[in-house]
Amino acid sequence: MNMKKKDPESTEMTFFEHIDALRPHLVRGVMAIGVIGLVAFFCKSFIIDTVLFGPQSPDFPTNRMLTWVGAQWAHMAEWLNSVLGTSFDTDPETFRIANDRFSIINTSLSGQFNLHMKISLLTGLAMAMPYTLWEFWRFVRPALTPKEIQGTHLFVFWVSLCFFGGLLFGYFVMAPLSINFFANYQASEFITNMFDISDYLTTVIIVSIACAFMFELPLLIYFLTRMGLVSAGFLRKYRRHAFVILLVVAAIITPPDIFSLILVILPLYGLYELSIKLAERTERKHAAEEEQTTEMTETTE
Repeated sequence: MNMKKKDPESTEMTFFEHIDALRPHLVRGVMAIGVIGLVAFFCKSFIIDTVLFGPQSPDFPTNRMLTWVGAQWAHMAEWLNSVLGTSFDTDPETFRIANDRFSIINTSLSGQFNLHMKISLLTGLAMAMPYTLWEFWRFVRPALTPKEIQGTHLFVFWVSLCFFGGLLFGYFVMAPLSINFFANYQASEFITNMFDISDYLTTVIIVSIACAFMFELPLLIYFLTRMGLVSAGFLRKYRRHAFVILLVVAAIITPPDIFSLILVILPLYGLYELSIKLAERTERKHAAEEEQTTEMTETTE
């Protein structure tokens, strides 16, 4: 009995078969987000009072550091004023964040409930990200070669590490600096600062998440290099242009003072230099693999 040879192309999955294969991974990812979001909903006291309102507290680690900086600046300003005859501000509380300088209010009937729901969802999205990425990697794994699997098995770890590293940087550095600037800024002594709760929490959350995504720059450069779209030479050539772009980005997401700008541009530019090193290493590894493949081909022939 003659049997027809199976067409190799017939084993390829159709678009809808891919969707069916992706569905259980999406369901598990959404379930993880929902479960963590539900837990966050019932932990509102810790998440809202302790975490999100932390950057405006004088006892927050960054604010204690700012208090120390303010004291040192007061001593230096006093010395400069006496020696050079300048008129620098000698108030040791210049950089201190004190929640008695502003009030946080709610101006919407459903504002607090909506805010609670939004914070729970964002917490679920952020904390479930490693698991969601792992589900995505499990979905694409069957289509990868053994070498590609070996090269991407730490994908979830590195993406999560960069994301949470940037999130912590934004939370502990950028958010307190932003709050400090806007809380202490005074256009007139007749104006009392009363911040809407949504404005305050949006500042904390958006600044932190923006830093989290910016810290993904080295990984983005790594994958672009592997695909041949970017090279280390290209990154070195346009280093100055990149610095200007990063400077503009830092100026947009930071309060308009030189201290905050320096604190942000230094790690951002450090990430760019790290990206160059990763690109160089990726190119060397890729060249070595190609050379090894060529030698094996020649030996076989």
